[in-house]
Amino acid sequence: MTAADSDSSLAGPADVAEPDLWPAHWEADVVLRDGRTAHVRPITPDDADGLVTFYADVSDQSKYFRFFAPMPKLSEKDVRRFTQVDHRDRVAFVLTVADKILAVASYEMLEGHEAEVAFLVQDVHQGRGIGQLLLEHLAQAARERGVQRFTAEVLPDNQRMLQVFYEQGYQVAGGWEEGVMHLEFDIDPTDTAMGVMAAREHRAEAASIESFLSAKSVAVIGASRRSDTIGAVLVRNLVLGDYSGRVYVVNPAADAVAGMPAYARVGDIPGEVDVAIVAVPADAVQDVVLDCAAKGVHGLIVISSGFAETGEDGRKRQRRLVGLARSYGLRLIGPNALGVINTAADVAMNASLSPIMPPRGRAGFFCQSGALGSAILEKVRGRGLGLSTFVSAGNRADVSGNDLLQYWEEDDATEVVLLYLESIGNPRKFSRIARRVSRSKPVIAVRSGRTTQGVPMGHVVRAIEAPGAAVDAMFRQAGIIQVDTLDEMFDVAQLLAHQPLPRGSRVAVIGNSDALGLLAADAAAASGLEVTRSVALGAEAGAEDFEEALDKVIDDPDVDGVVAIYIPPLNAGGAEVANALAAVAEQSDKPIVSSFLGREGVPELLRVPDLAGNTAGRGSVPSYPAVEQAVRALSRVVDYATWMARQPEDDEVLDRVDHDSASRMIAEFLMDAPDGRDLTFAESKQLLGFYGIDLWDRVEVTSAAEAVAAAETFGWDVVLKATAEPLRQRPDLAHVWRNIADAEEMGHAFEAISKVANTVDDAGFVVMKTAPPGVPVRLDGFEDPLFGPAVSFSISGAITELVGDKAYLIPPITMLDASEAVRSIRAAPLLFGHRGSDPVDVDSVEDLLRRVAQLKNDLQQVCAIDLSLVHATADGVAVLDATVRVEPVVDPRSDWFTRRMTAHPGDTIPD
Repeated sequence: MTAADSDSSLAGPADVAEPDLWPAHWEADVVLRDGRTAHVRPITPDDADGLVTFYADVSDQSKYFRFFAPMPKLSEKDVRRFTQVDHRDRVAFVLTVADKILAVASYEMLEGHEAEVAFLVQDVHQGRGIGQLLLEHLAQAARERGVQRFTAEVLPDNQRMLQVFYEQGYQVAGGWEEGVMHLEFDIDPTDTAMGVMAAREHRAEAASIESFLSAKSVAVIGASRRSDTIGAVLVRNLVLGDYSGRVYVVNPAADAVAGMPAYARVGDIPGEVDVAIVAVPADAVQDVVLDCAAKGVHGLIVISSGFAETGEDGRKRQRRLVGLARSYGLRLIGPNALGVINTAADVAMNASLSPIMPPRGRAGFFCQSGALGSAILEKVRGRGLGLSTFVSAGNRADVSGNDLLQYWEEDDATEVVLLYLESIGNPRKFSRIARRVSRSKPVIAVRSGRTTQGVPMGHVVRAIEAPGAAVDAMFRQAGIIQVDTLDEMFDVAQLLAHQPLPRGSRVAVIGNSDALGLLAADAAAASGLEVTRSVALGAEAGAEDFEEALDKVIDDPDVDGVVAIYIPPLNAGGAEVANALAAVAEQSDKPIVSSFLGREGVPELLRVPDLAGNTAGRGSVPSYPAVEQAVRALSRVVDYATWMARQPEDDEVLDRVDHDSASRMIAEFLMDAPDGRDLTFAESKQLLGFYGIDLWDRVEVTSAAEAVAAAETFGWDVVLKATAEPLRQRPDLAHVWRNIADAEEMGHAFEAISKVANTVDDAGFVVMKTAPPGVPVRLDGFEDPLFGPAVSFSISGAITELVGDKAYLIPPITMLDASEAVRSIRAAPLLFGHRGSDPVDVDSVEDLLRRVAQLKNDLQQVCAIDLSLVHATADGVAVLDATVRVEPVVDPRSDWFTRRMTAHPGDTIPD
């Protein structure tokens, strides 16, 4: 690939850093292009023998491409040179599977902030995306070491390496010199480079799930001749579900199970095995992993319990299991999982403990609890909803909802995504993927522990410290339809799966019950829907009446959706009315929901045939037992349609932003205070200024005389206030004296506030110019170690804090995000001229919110920023007070710039 010159590559050993001196996040489990896993880590001197073995399996041509000369083997000097690096000026990564090195990538510092990069991948593993992945990780390590630019020299015949560089998304410049391509590119993570990385991540993780859901052969490990055992249930469900692939049974104590030959080990199976379903005691699972890895199995579904859900010993067992599986290139669903289902006719795989094979449908479902999974499948069948695929991941130690989102995004059979989330392992990644998926397919989610932020014992994840409202904001910004219960999830899903999206919030109510019609109208008003047509057909209305009324409202341009209510008179079955509803719905481009005979789901009478084999096709009319349910479901879908109608913005780049100067400033602070500290007012003013945020001047004083002198410099009309805690939080504002015009008033003010403060020395007196009249607002930014950056907006004051009237946003944010956040709080009318007051310059408020969000997004070391008092006026905003705290970064957001399977010390955490 890229050559270092021959003298330098044979030089003596450099200074060597101990393994614990490189950043912990430089090590990572990763998913390759084919969906298998590998491990990336810095090279160490202990890799000497492994490097020699690795190099021996590289072709002569690849060696020539790397060194520009024949180099059949590595000398001892070469090995020392390549394995002994300082992890600063010379950095090298290896990619391993089962502790065997498959690839090496390195960079070496040149002059300035430039480094030369080099790669070597074993020929048999080329084409798996290893080069691009290593370049990502190497570039991130280089950025952290202050490198700004990579160079590389590549032979023109080395098309694979040239492709790696050009497809990475960087702006690569190149030229010829003595028959060698000299390439240069800045490694700043541009939007293009980030998009390329996300696309590769998407393909790799989707491929890993595809290997589970489209498996052509399955081995059940632990199957028994006893019909009541877990293994026997798994075999029975696969066979009775008409699975199209091969089923193998592994049981060392039996010759046959369920009439099928049994094998002692997976390795004894004569054919290939795509997926192994593991149902053996927890202590035996690790041996099974090794057996499966030797066989070349693609993925494991671990049904066995006895892992993290049982306590600390189980947690350790689960960590070992996941680490072992990943190290051998295997993805894992579980442990303690219910299993997976694919209802496609050409697969028909029920690889789960549930005897229920759901009907074919348009929805993909992911959940975590095995017990809950069985109840979900029962509900699905009862409603006639239908699923495309179903995954119950148990403890979710590896495969997570993020992986399924990646798969469902490209799955033509899945049009609606359903998620029951008991924990979120990587909220940042979840938000990024969900925001993209929601643009093409609706995502409906139920999140347990929403109030307490608690997670089940078996889920080895760190708790989210951000308030629940911030997590809700993440879901909302991503376009996720968040509902409170499973029943509501199915209510919304059956509407989205069978009916078109509404164009607006105007609805018509048609029915043969006046009482239920009024209930529907009340529910619509409470849900933010506008009833523009209400048609009362009378108790004796028949099919023709319903059809005529439906046709009229569907053609009405002032109607975006229809609620149809049918309660049959005595001795009437409703079949003819059902046919009328289904016939109109099949041709309608507006959604129709119904309360038909009090039925739940998609009744047989209201189904429209589907050529794709689904039990209920497009145009089928969903029914709800109560009209309120129907209206609530329609309201949720209207909200989603409104989000979809938002056009992705090409936001204006904020002016007056100097990220580099802000970063240098923070680095200097942390050099002097390695544990972090609160910034002084002057330091906060300077830092905010780098992001175009103008903090008003103020002067600290300790006596009335100093206060008078300070006021004279401002030209009077000043404010005197005490800024020490808890004085500054007083709701009666006894610590503030405004509009001081002369020395006499200042004396009175200083004396009055001093009595409130008790001690003048600790009051923190300041003098500043009086702000013009306006609405006081507050903007906060904070960092959650797992969740990432977040900002909030509210009207300042004790009442706001008591009632929790805050809007949260997850950076990066758009102009539209800022606009909606400002208008979403209940006190927003105060900004728009409430009760005759002057409207404020809301554009300036939104601009300030975007600046705080960008600062918080750019500068992770700013762990907290509080603009506690901002006056929003008709002429702009006046930032009167701010506190900023900086701390060293313990857990960098490195997963923003590299693909990795998330983990933290001591626990394996899924991504």
